Amino acid sequence: MTRSTSAHHLPAGSTAAGPYRTTVTPESAGWDFSGLRVLELPAGGATEIETGTEEMLVLPLNGGCTVRCDGRVFGIQGRDDVFSRVTDFAYLPRDVSATVRSEHGGRFALPSARCDRRLAPRYGPAEDVPVELRGAGQCSRQVNNFCTPQTFEADRLISCEVLTPGANWSSYPPHKHDEFTETQCALEEIYYFEVAPGPHGPGAGYQRVYGTPDRPIDVLAEVRSEDVVLVPHGWHGPSMATPGHHLYYLNVMAGPGTERAWLIRDDPAHGWIRRTWEDQEIDPRLPLYTANGKGR
Repeated sequence: MTRSTSAHHLPAGSTAAGPYRTTVTPESAGWDFSGLRVLELPAGGATEIETGTEEMLVLPLNGGCTVRCDGRVFGIQGRDDVFSRVTDFAYLPRDVSATVRSEHGGRFALPSARCDRRLAPRYGPAEDVPVELRGAGQCSRQVNNFCTPQTFEADRLISCEVLTPGANWSSYPPHKHDEFTETQCALEEIYYFEVAPGPHGPGAGYQRVYGTPDRPIDVLAEVRSEDVVLVPHGWHGPSMATPGHHLYYLNVMAGPGTERAWLIRDDPAHGWIRRTWEDQEIDPRLPLYTANGKGR
């Protein structure tokens, strides 16, 4: 099946380079701060990483690894896949050389942000990652807040994982964060997707992004595992999980603000939906998992 593409929808494999299955840089995205690479290592494989002007995370999508940086060694247990458990991770500061090695092989997301301060390399235990349940009813979703402003220190980078049970909507109501106001901060955003397979093959989800009259953008993408959607500006949402297939996405955000904050504005046409959640229960399938494995 031929799928639609655009400058903002990058199908799986379309940005592969060297050991990286996905490569999004500020230059390739046409913006200034946010980036993402997905590193694939065979059993016993290793890669040297130069962070340069970027701070970066090593976040297992599947498999575990060892990260060596600035004389420190972090053993990352990882996970079987993004639908199995919350994972531990490592933080790499700017201006360092690091080695990522995997005994059994795996795929590792490297969310990144151009930054100013050089912080210390650190290990993020899975048990310290707050698991948040948002929304209600068919807008229920799980958010793993492993690198948000309130949970983990970074200079500019903001990153989290969202799990949307099959047939639910997330990133809803549609919202934006593309200017500096009392209710918004300007953040470039990357969505990286994985879709849980069904009994007879892979699944798909959908992502919507649309603009304002003065800053147009129009994306309605069928997304499959390892697809990326770029959000330079505009309203984004919903992210739609099809029935029978849980939807995962990794969000990567960074911007020019002096304060590391995540402030959003709902689309006024759809913000009312939040009030309906007061009389609804959270989807009983959530949480799909915690740091200890499967949830309900």
